[in-house]
Amino acid sequence: MKYEIRIGGKVRRAELARQDAASSRIAAEIDGRRVEADAVEIAPGVYSILIHGRPLEVRVEPAFGGLAIHAAGREFRAEIADPRAWRRGHGGAAELEGRQRVVAPMPGKVVRLLAASGAHLEAGQGIAVVEAMKMQNEIRSPKSGTLERLLVKEGQPVNAGEVIAVVA
Repeated sequence: MKYEIRIGGKVRRAELARQDAASSRIAAEIDGRRVEADAVEIAPGVYSILIHGRPLEVRVEPAFGGLAIHAAGREFRAEIADPRAWRRGHGGAAELEGRQRVVAPMPGKVVRLLAASGAHLEAGQGIAVVEAMKMQNEIRSPKSGTLERLLVKEGQPVNAGEVIAVVA
């Protein structure tokens, strides 16, 4: 499959191919450079990837009509265009619909709450700040709506994938 991926304002062209449906082996060509890897989804949105013998854990979650990708202690924002997909609104991203669970991307401690239950949120607005490995990560709303439930308090430890809020 061929994709255009925008990361940090730069567009990358990627082509991905899995050797077979049962294999974890993936061959990729990114901007003309060939990369081979083993990739396994170990939990929803969490991938264990082995590239040139080096392990990497990657967490992927929907954010701002694209993706938030957490890898190697850093967060990246990505927009992925599948050239085969028909996009409404001249390429505009559709906002998530319905009740959305917001989860902690990695284990850490809630160091600050940026919104309270019942607050109206815009897509991308901060809900909480989680500190992990001496880095602070702002957890943002995946959609515009009401912060229906806030399930954490400042100072509370959280596990990766733990639901911290519900936005309706």
